[in-house]
Amino acid sequence: QVQLVESGGGLVQAGGSLSLSCAASGKILAIVTIGWYRQAPGKQRELVAVMVSGGNRNYGDSVKGRFSISRDNARNTGYLQMNDLKPEDTAIYYCNIRGYYGDNGISKQFDSWGQGTQVSVSS
Repeated sequence: QVQLVESGGGLVQAGGSLSLSCAASGKILAIVTIGWYRQAPGKQRELVAVMVSGGNRNYGDSVKGRFSISRDNARNTGYLQMNDLKPEDTAIYYCNIRGYYGDNGISKQFDSWGQGTQVSVSS
């Protein structure tokens, strides 16, 4: 199995910046996609940003130009840099990583989620 551990987040004033990280552990063979999602109280979970293995990135309309997704392949870690934060960015942020894991010639798909980290932006 592949486990994800998120770090970062916290409380920041509007206009500030925060950085989230998501480290995957296990017998990972390849990472296909890294995604960040968020869920605010009373709202559905929404896509924030996703990055595929080829390097293409897609962002939710509300964060375009402010957030940036990246990855460190050597460390099996994804990042989300959040700039010019707004109160409406307040939510629990979750990372999602999909790929393949295994050893001894056996490869299996995985689709893992992080534990979530709180991001709060004050006005």
